[in-house]
Amino acid sequence: MPSRFLRTLLPRRRAGQPEAPPLPRPDPPVCVVGDVHGCAGLLDRLLARIAAQPGAPRARLILAGDLVDRGPDSAAVLARVQALCAGGQAVALMGNHERMMLDFLDTPAQAGPLWLANGGDATLFSLGVGLPRAPDMAALARAFRAALPQGTEAWLRALPLSWREGALAVSHAGADPSRAFEDQDDRALLWGHRDFRRTRRDDGLWIVHGHVIVPEVRAEDGRIGTDTGAFATGRLSAAWLDWDGLRVLEARD
Repeated sequence: MPSRFLRTLLPRRRAGQPEAPPLPRPDPPVCVVGDVHGCAGLLDRLLARIAAQPGAPRARLILAGDLVDRGPDSAAVLARVQALCAGGQAVALMGNHERMMLDFLDTPAQAGPLWLANGGDATLFSLGVGLPRAPDMAALARAFRAALPQGTEAWLRALPLSWREGALAVSHAGADPSRAFEDQDDRALLWGHRDFRRTRRDDGLWIVHGHVIVPEVRAEDGRIGTDTGAFATGRLSAAWLDWDGLRVLEARD
């Protein structure tokens, strides 16, 4: 099966709905990568595909969060993305999985079970931290913190929750459609809002997001979902927006 795909898509709207606002056409281009979830090989292949695009040297690269958990190599993903951000080549947003991981470090007993149940065990293993059958959460958090490369925890804590330029915005899980994008609750940006996928914004803003697995990346009703379930489907996707509209870039196992 081929490992890379490129498609050009036009906005879609639901039957009976008024026309969606026109797609942003940013110049320089903006490329938003969906949830990586520890799939380092897919990320490397997708980054190579992105780098081969015309306009890539000028493009703004945004990673929509959930870099870690579930997949096999969160450690390598963190190292790769942190280096890109340090070099000014990318902006990484915080996802709910990064938030759960940091909560585990802050309050191991309270937050540890939720994180481990949602793929945190894979992140521990990627950093060489074993998971006992009945772990002491405080001791496990100390071991995990010690295994993180120097500076990684501070970098994760400083990740922004959103990015915006004009009519184009990016957050991990969308936003509350009834509130201005600059006035969002952190929970809506990290975990989503019940009205995000059923109520279109009335401010003309397009929001690119991850968090919810979609069968394909497409533009619909002011939303562009980029999470194609890399850890489960073997497909990591990105939305490339430029003067010509939206294209989808993919890497596959």
